[in-house]
Amino acid sequence: MALLRKKSDFVGDTVQLEDVGLRYADGPEIFSNVSISIPQSSFYFLTGPSGAGKTSLLSLMYLAKRPTVGRLKLFGDDVTDAKRNRLPAIRRRLGVVFQDFRLLEHMTAFDNVALPLRIAQVGEATVEKNVTELLKWVGLEDSMQARPSFLSGGQQQRIAIARAVVHRPKLILADEPTGNVDDAIAIRLMQLFVELHKHGTSVILATHNEHLVSRFPFPRLHLKDGTVTAMPPAAQAP
Repeated sequence: MALLRKKSDFVGDTVQLEDVGLRYADGPEIFSNVSISIPQSSFYFLTGPSGAGKTSLLSLMYLAKRPTVGRLKLFGDDVTDAKRNRLPAIRRRLGVVFQDFRLLEHMTAFDNVALPLRIAQVGEATVEKNVTELLKWVGLEDSMQARPSFLSGGQQQRIAIARAVVHRPKLILADEPTGNVDDAIAIRLMQLFVELHKHGTSVILATHNEHLVSRFPFPRLHLKDGTVTAMPPAAQAP
């Protein structure tokens, strides 16, 4: 597979981890000697048992944590030791779906989703069109003006996903994005990620949902006992 490759082959990829290890303070290593290359415009599931370090691995990729050892590259640039003032520009190329949603409680669903576009100073007519279209896609057209505290966990999850993808990022990092929704909504959200992937966005999606993994023909990174294994798709391409 193209996923785990020699260091000399690390060219033109979205994410590259070279001999990366991570530990918290004086605790045990979460993982070690991880070398991963995620090609451009690819889609991978990230699987593994609870506590294996999936969230920690994603947090390295969106620069919330730094590797204890090893090197990290995003979009061809070494960001292992990137200065703090560089991080906002790098993160604008990412879309991140957090397990705890991280919605802004004082903003409506519409304004939460619109935030990345407004930060990028996109025209308000385009904001209105794109946000409205996306909220309809995720089934929240009747809740656009509701604040997060008035919405269910599943509805908040869909807002968080819409916010992560509205600016068409180069890379989406999604941590259990279908964990609080029923199977029908989960499939619809997966179709949104797949559509973005078809248009060139790379996606890394952490999930415990083996049923979901088995329905879509994407390979996986399996994290267990501190090591990452590349596995082929569980489903066949249509």
